[in-house]
Amino acid sequence: MALSNSEQSSGTVLIAIALSFVVASSPSVYPLSPSMATLRPMIMIMVLIFWLLFQPRYVGVFTAFIIGLIADLLMDTHLGQQAFAAVIMVLALRLCSLQVKQLNTFSAWLLATIGLIVFQLSLWLLQLMTQSIFVVQSGLSLLISILSWPLILLILRGFTR
Repeated sequence: MALSNSEQSSGTVLIAIALSFVVASSPSVYPLSPSMATLRPMIMIMVLIFWLLFQPRYVGVFTAFIIGLIADLLMDTHLGQQAFAAVIMVLALRLCSLQVKQLNTFSAWLLATIGLIVFQLSLWLLQLMTQSIFVVQSGLSLLISILSWPLILLILRGFTR
């Protein structure tokens, strides 16, 4: 039995989404010196934001929660912190994307910046409330993530067509 074009393309998109998360998880766990680790961009969250913006049919709150749990396990944070921050980020992105009429490169970068800031602020707040710690150095990671968003956009854009 032959698959229709829409079934075949949706299968291709789902495979691309899964592979992109697997590839994005590798740099997240690559061992770096403590000074270099603060410069590591939030690649898994950036990939999540990309798919939330460009394939909202396949990636939503549940996917963000699962990716957040995986990030918690990979990065050895308290279980649920990054998952909760990812869900808050998705809700903020959904609210902000209602105002965007056409998703071009600049508006995607602006929405990604909002998503990254909301994610990091909610993660900081959770860590402050639950562990009484505040890691200022992760602000560098946030800045590098915002600046490197166009690279993620350039790499993954070919999978949305």
